[in-house]
Amino acid sequence: MRERLCPTQSWKSENFHKRFTHLLLLHRSQPRDYDFLPWETMHLRQVEEKRHLIKVGDLFDPGVGMQEQPHTVVLYGVAGIGKSTLARQVRRDWEEGWIYKDRFRYVFYLNFRELAQFKAMNLAELITNDWPAPDASIEQILSQPKKLLFILDNLDELKWDLKERRFEPHLHRSQQQLRSLLKRTSLPTLLGSLLEKTLLPEASLLITARITDLRKLIPSLKQPRWVEVLGFSESARKEYFYKYFTDESQAIRAFSLVESNQALLTMCLMPLVSWLACACLKQQMEQGQQLSLTSQTTTALCLHYFFHILSAQSLGTKLMGLCSLAAEGIRQGKTLFSAEELLMHGLDGTIIFTLLKMGILQNHPTFLSYSFIHLCFQEFFAAMFFALGDKEKVIEGVLIKGYGVHNPFGAPTTCFLYGLLSEQGLREMESIFKCKLSQERKTKLRWYAKRELSSRCSFLLPYSWQLLHCLYEIQDKNFLRQVMAKTQEMRIYVQTDMELLVFTFCFKFCCRVKMLQLNKGEQHEQALRHPGIVLFSCVPFTDASWKIFFSIFQDPGNLKELDLSGNVLTYSAIQSLCEALKYPHCYLETLRLAGCGLTAEGCKDLACGMSASRRLAQLDLSFNLLLDAGAEHVFQNLRQPKCKLRRLLLVNCGLTSSCCQDLASTLSASPSLTELDLQQNDLGDLGVRLLCEGLRQPTCHLRLLCLDQMQLSEEVTQMLRTLKEDKPHLLIFNRWKPNLAIPKETPGGGDMSDDTSTLKLPAPESAPLGDLHMQPLETEDDFWGPTGPVAIEVVDEERSLYRVHLPMAGSYHWPNMGLHFVVRWPVTIEIEICAWDQFLRKTVPQDSWIPAGPLFDIKVEPGAVAAVYLPHFVALEGDNMDISLFQVAHFEEEGILLEHPARVELHYIVLENPSFSPIGVILRMLYAALYIPVITNVLLYYRLHHEEITFHLYLIPSDYSIQKAIDNEEKNFQFVRIHKPPPLTPLCLGSRYTLSGSEGMKIIPQELELCYRSPGQPQLFSEFYVDHPGSEIWLHMRKKEDNTLVWEALVKSGDLRPAATPVRSGVTDAPTLPHFVDHHREQLVARVTSVDPVLDKLHGQVLSEEQYERVRAEPTRPDQMRRLFSFSTSWDRACKDKLYRALKETHYHLIMELWEKWGSGGDYEGS
Repeated sequence: MRERLCPTQSWKSENFHKRFTHLLLLHRSQPRDYDFLPWETMHLRQVEEKRHLIKVGDLFDPGVGMQEQPHTVVLYGVAGIGKSTLARQVRRDWEEGWIYKDRFRYVFYLNFRELAQFKAMNLAELITNDWPAPDASIEQILSQPKKLLFILDNLDELKWDLKERRFEPHLHRSQQQLRSLLKRTSLPTLLGSLLEKTLLPEASLLITARITDLRKLIPSLKQPRWVEVLGFSESARKEYFYKYFTDESQAIRAFSLVESNQALLTMCLMPLVSWLACACLKQQMEQGQQLSLTSQTTTALCLHYFFHILSAQSLGTKLMGLCSLAAEGIRQGKTLFSAEELLMHGLDGTIIFTLLKMGILQNHPTFLSYSFIHLCFQEFFAAMFFALGDKEKVIEGVLIKGYGVHNPFGAPTTCFLYGLLSEQGLREMESIFKCKLSQERKTKLRWYAKRELSSRCSFLLPYSWQLLHCLYEIQDKNFLRQVMAKTQEMRIYVQTDMELLVFTFCFKFCCRVKMLQLNKGEQHEQALRHPGIVLFSCVPFTDASWKIFFSIFQDPGNLKELDLSGNVLTYSAIQSLCEALKYPHCYLETLRLAGCGLTAEGCKDLACGMSASRRLAQLDLSFNLLLDAGAEHVFQNLRQPKCKLRRLLLVNCGLTSSCCQDLASTLSASPSLTELDLQQNDLGDLGVRLLCEGLRQPTCHLRLLCLDQMQLSEEVTQMLRTLKEDKPHLLIFNRWKPNLAIPKETPGGGDMSDDTSTLKLPAPESAPLGDLHMQPLETEDDFWGPTGPVAIEVVDEERSLYRVHLPMAGSYHWPNMGLHFVVRWPVTIEIEICAWDQFLRKTVPQDSWIPAGPLFDIKVEPGAVAAVYLPHFVALEGDNMDISLFQVAHFEEEGILLEHPARVELHYIVLENPSFSPIGVILRMLYAALYIPVITNVLLYYRLHHEEITFHLYLIPSDYSIQKAIDNEEKNFQFVRIHKPPPLTPLCLGSRYTLSGSEGMKIIPQELELCYRSPGQPQLFSEFYVDHPGSEIWLHMRKKEDNTLVWEALVKSGDLRPAATPVRSGVTDAPTLPHFVDHHREQLVARVTSVDPVLDKLHGQVLSEEQYERVRAEPTRPDQMRRLFSFSTSWDRACKDKLYRALKETHYHLIMELWEKWGSGGDYEGS
């Protein structure tokens, strides 16, 4: 017999704590398992939920946007995820001064698995149970309750009724009240008083509980902070292995083996699984065996571990006694057992000693009792008893009723039981017990499993991943095909790689599902439009997550459409996707990748995947910063004879006229492309001219082209009209209407001229090629993201301070400013446009560095931004520019910090996982780079005055912050801008250019230097005058050095019109319009789909408590809206404005549609 029976003596040993690494913690506004909540409340909470990753040291800090610190924190998660170990580690770190040093003076760790042995205690006994000899008296300890932290571990294992009588709350502690606190009482009363804050209300609590047992705790908790333990990150798993194996060569061998088993590597996010894997491999190393660990499930790993440590012992029937002990404990909710109880199951002193030495049991000397080393081990042995026991209906009668839960699939014992029913599980279980499971029993157990799973799979609730986990554990493909055959729709939430592994495995057997959508962050309103599966992810996918996810294409299936819009895809994730597109069983026809943070580099790999895909017909790449270089990779693939792509969406991808020649060639060469969407790209007149050449070719099969037409010249507009006449089958239109003005906050019929925003909404009909010279409203542009336009709030116009709420994870682009964010979750961002001169002159010599783009002061929740794209105006075309000269400047109190960007792209500098202070792109000045090629803009403004026209012309780098400052200055003098194309080629900073024009023009000065001046500084411009507005005006700009023409423009009389006259507020003869909500009452009553969120926003501001409840009491939503409107007869306009804002926030698309009709006069005549 070997001396050492178990590689690691105890899961709870000191060495384990030294090996313990940081866990991922997710702070949520409510716990994840909503299935015990009413459906209406559940839906509301899902919509409003906020969550973010949090560190252990921040558990008791105020949340984002909150002032008060939480007093109760609940750490919850699945079995084996590391909750209890983390709780003990918190205590240890506090003792060593790493965390909470200033927050808590006393921290008490209370394990309720052990405390369950007591029937009555007082507060002093509770404290001294953890700290037998405190350094102060009980009176001194309790005198500062704010400095107390009670760690209540395994609180969910209590079987008491927590609704017993509580202590009366004490606001002031007198000696008599203190004595009453120290009086012995029942433990449920003492515990319940702590939880409900009637005892020591100012003290803090840190509670651990399993996710499946939160229901019984929630009624007793007062305003808890919910933190889910997600397990080890990818890097932490590797770190754990290197801490477990002190020999680095052993660590490398062990982790390399685990890495080769994707399922096992994924399961190792659970600390318990990591420990089991290391223990198994350590044993193999010590015995000189070849390393092998092929387990695909948690059950299989446990069987492997216990098979090897039990096979050395001749326990015989004693092993079944251990299983029956475990099962009885599960039945009675018991985890501690006396020696007498062990003996009743045939476990005498010798067997107990062996089990202790093997690390299966542990003893508790204080209570003269024993327990399994981990609760999961007890549940595993209980599952073996249920599988091998001979009682009828043991699963139904014991497992479901004995657990006392409405969902037995959430119980680890159930999961283990299904794992034991797998072929591998049956083989190893029979080897351990030296017996063979009867075929009748196998059939009966599987029949029960099929009955239960089939009844539940027809309608899976969003948090049904525990049920899917049971399916995963059984690993029987034929069985799964039968169970999942009828599944056509599913809404499921995952937030760890383990849950994703389970989902992808089960999804492969959903043979009827044709559409799969991955929604980042629970965006219900963006769910599928027709039957399919929606997978909601609550945390960002890692590269390993994507590899697991795309494994769905490795097996035969019928998936035709995949929508990943709004999820951030790294370069590695794109590579995994491209590999999946090459699988022989991949039959995708539609792939949606809008707002996924794709770049030109990723497009190159994606194009390779497209060429390998045999059926891909629709591709959506909108709202990604592909730029011309990225688009050209896609265009190149479209020209391949085997390409089947029919529909391509490239909305807001940063495209310019530079890619249009290549695109024109593609249009005439593509054998399949019939629909193309190029909206929200700066193609300009030149780009559209090039497109028209390709569209005219007889080999062009395009039937639909979506194209922005508002900024095109009359000449190019006429080209499009002619093209439509020549090709009547070709439809060219704007899908987004860019000129619908709506009030931001005051829809009540007053003066709206000073408070408008540009709205872009889908138009069902094509927009005519009419008067395309209508001046767009001078308002701030929107951010564009996965759901379309996102309005920007102007916080302070004078400071150029803006705020935007990005409603879901994904990629967002501000076209006007050129700023681009890739965010991990919904977040609010404040952006201030600053002036460089006030920062640079204080920190570094201005002749050493030059600004290369705008300067931003960005404020955002830490960790929310995965990447930021900062615009720059340096021309990178050719090989003459050294990109190592680029830096990102961070201005902090201590001075300037310089950061190397992750990437330098054509128009952007990319920072990944950025931190924010005032930041911008700067370029080091070298003697070799005195003349820097930059992308430039020519801004032209005019003012009509009697028979004379005055023009102002500016030559500036392509920096929107400078352009905006010039726009504001020119507006003050009633100048109007004429939009003309920029110079075709980059110009050089420091070079001089001469301006000339039509005969008779007076230009002062005729010479301009291209230089950079901060937005707050006066900008250089030329002024010239024209006497006869009826004639055409030619303008030419040449480089002074060699007289090369760099820019020309033609100004026609149609370009000139008087400046708009501002509407005065308070005009007495203006008709009073009905308020928006009054005018659209009928539509709002009929079409508002969710009334509760509207009421919640009005409660306490417009509605009293009684009115709130009366509205909610109505049986239908239209009746609720009618009741709400019945109260509005007494409201003033301010109250109606609040109703309007509430409706706009909760039913955005409905309100925008109504504004579109009202603004166009469609349903307003006769009002």
